[in-house]
Amino acid sequence: MEEVELLLDDTRDQMAKVIRHLEAELLKIRAGRANPTMLDGIHIDYYGTNQPIKNVANINTPDARTITIQPFEKAMLSVIEKAIFYSNIGFTPMNDGIIIRINIPPLTEERRLQLVKQSRAEAEQAKVGLRTVRRESNEYVKRLQKEGLPEDMAKDTEEKVQQITNEYSTKTEVILATKEKEITTV
Repeated sequence: MEEVELLLDDTRDQMAKVIRHLEAELLKIRAGRANPTMLDGIHIDYYGTNQPIKNVANINTPDARTITIQPFEKAMLSVIEKAIFYSNIGFTPMNDGIIIRINIPPLTEERRLQLVKQSRAEAEQAKVGLRTVRRESNEYVKRLQKEGLPEDMAKDTEEKVQQITNEYSTKTEVILATKEKEITTV
């Protein structure tokens, strides 16, 4: 039945979105190496509009422990510096009048454990998202069954939804294990 195929495709799409969101959130968790995405959550006031730093400056990583930020306009140097300082991401920006440098300190064992915990929390949120998609899909199958979908086809569809859920749950575990390894590797 066409509606069932559309439902399964939609379920896959929704679960893929959950996985993409997890990957994006895990990118923000630093693993001791400099990465421009560490600054993604920081916004500045740019002539009356709230803009992410990447929209008003070039962000580079010349080495594994340094991020450099070169604003398109020199007037934005102090604004960006203050935004980073007040963002509570644990970095102290250094402004030399041309660019802002951020030195990424090596991670302590305690901080590594906190980051692993944070990663696990993000993975758990993703699993909750997957279960929500599964529940919504199964509710839709039940509605279709009330409208005339044969019971055996409804059961098969629910099993397929569960298989898709298991597949994406496994992906979540693999992504988490990779991130944990990245964090704990000294």
